[in-house]
Amino acid sequence: MTNRRNFIRQMTMAGIASTIPSITHSKPDFNQTSSLKKANDQKLIWGNLLHLSYNMWEDNVPLKYRDENYQCSTCQEAREWAHPYRSFLTFDDLTWNLLLQEMADAGMNMVVIDLGDAVQYESHPEIAVRNAWTKEKLSSELAKMRKLGLEPIPKLNFATTHDVWMGEYSRMVSTTKYYSVCRDLISEVIEIFGSPRFFHIGMDEETAGHQSRHDYAVIRQNDLWWGDLYFYIGEIEKKGVRAWVWSDYAWHKPELYFRKMPKSVLQSNWYYGTEFELNKLNEPTKTYVKLYNDLEEHGFDQIPTGSNHSNDINMEATVDYGKKVIDQSRLYGFMTAPWRPTLAPCLDRHKQAIAQIEKAIKNY
Repeated sequence: MTNRRNFIRQMTMAGIASTIPSITHSKPDFNQTSSLKKANDQKLIWGNLLHLSYNMWEDNVPLKYRDENYQCSTCQEAREWAHPYRSFLTFDDLTWNLLLQEMADAGMNMVVIDLGDAVQYESHPEIAVRNAWTKEKLSSELAKMRKLGLEPIPKLNFATTHDVWMGEYSRMVSTTKYYSVCRDLISEVIEIFGSPRFFHIGMDEETAGHQSRHDYAVIRQNDLWWGDLYFYIGEIEKKGVRAWVWSDYAWHKPELYFRKMPKSVLQSNWYYGTEFELNKLNEPTKTYVKLYNDLEEHGFDQIPTGSNHSNDINMEATVDYGKKVIDQSRLYGFMTAPWRPTLAPCLDRHKQAIAQIEKAIKNY
């Protein structure tokens, strides 16, 4: 009986193993090195992260916010209402237009757009939420941004903590079907944006703690995480575009990060606090701040990212710190990330973020 059970167990495990794809994604070899070098006359980037889709967090909706017509009176309330997964677009065109003009007037020159499920992709229309933009609408908006002097950059966050926008495919991570869908989306977005300079793929906060409010949580680790990262990067780089990531993986595993992360990938460490103090060794006391130094030491190109998420002094402090510790040849610019939906109640909060960047530009 024991032998029979062991035989069945072995055959069952063999069957399961046969359904799990092997890791075949190797570290990309980016051969267009000339396109990686920062030209001496290249303008410093002053960017803003804005959300077209806000489906980047919880995959369920609290009872309080299940009414689609719930009237939000404050930005905090609007953020809480939009934060869970929504089957419809949580976006206001007037707010968007006002912010684009505000950015242009402030001297900013880049918009990183979190696309998610807010576009009716031809390759996978099933992903789009209700009222998602058509490709024609998106193309028209990209042209408008360029006329304002704002370079549009696409962002699709493939971190499992932030991929609820992928719908059913967010529950197929690292499968053959998943890779096919990601490949299609990356290719289509690059085409829509006309081969942008960069493509932001997120990859932040893929931990259990960051998915504590999810109904369905999944975490990739070790070579699976790296293999999937290499897959995204490879799909982007073969189109002649440069991949861009959040760098917070390095907070926890710096040696591994610096050994395995391709130098071709543009880095955005992020820190939204107020403590930039140095210890007796002239090193930052905060791990999150120290990563700016470590990325510079290892020769990575950077766009440090600050925010008015929790205070009104971080952005200027981030710019002051970044320009001191990062060599000009590797400092591509700075970005603010307000982390608020593009909705009317949050207009003032967005304007405050832009005003802080404007002040930093004037004092640079």
